[in-house]
Amino acid sequence: MEQLYFTEEHKMLRDMVREFAQNEVKPLAQELDEKGEFPHESVKKMSELGLMGIPWEEKYGGTGMDTLALVIAIEELGKVCPSTGATMMAHTSLGTAPIAMFGTEEQKEKYLPALASGEKIGAFGLTEPNAGSDAGNTQTRAVLKDDEYIVNGEKAFCTNAGEASVIIFTAVMEENGEEKGISAFVIDADTEGMSLNPPEKKMGWCGSDTRSIFFKDMHIPKSAVLGNPSKGFKQ
Repeated sequence: MEQLYFTEEHKMLRDMVREFAQNEVKPLAQELDEKGEFPHESVKKMSELGLMGIPWEEKYGGTGMDTLALVIAIEELGKVCPSTGATMMAHTSLGTAPIAMFGTEEQKEKYLPALASGEKIGAFGLTEPNAGSDAGNTQTRAVLKDDEYIVNGEKAFCTNAGEASVIIFTAVMEENGEEKGISAFVIDADTEGMSLNPPEKKMGWCGSDTRSIFFKDMHIPKSAVLGNPSKGFKQ
């Protein structure tokens, strides 16, 4: 079966990540989980190994590999520390992928190099207190006023939120009193009007940062819209 799907590059990556996970990540896993501490040391080393930008183009600082390569790396990390595997998974597939897939060239140039290198961590806010499995029931609103959107709402169980420098979130776009559908937006985590709850107390994956995000009259430019306006729920 391995011969059908794995290239030599995949095998080399697997062996490298497996060795790293066993030697560098596993010894820290139990203590991180018991103390609920984010795996800063492991993430730094993963960044140095190029693991934080596996599927992204080299021109944006990624390694230019495929999705299978990303899955291989997450699996090897998750074997020894689910929190570390989840951190990289959420950063790459949730906090970076929407920019790589749907962002404008300006957004890609602004965000991808730092995300792909691991210099910055990404997070994605979708779930809400009243919109979990039914994400189409999003309550967060982004109301257009003049040349900017004013955002109010809340996101729950957002992985990496407390460590992220870049946050993607969804909200119902409203223009001239009319709802235009759910859109995606990308912002810097220090944007005024955004705040965070303390980390959630969980039964497992305690080293993975999970929090609620609050938006209170947060003003963001039109350029923060990610992808096709009103199609953020489908992208």
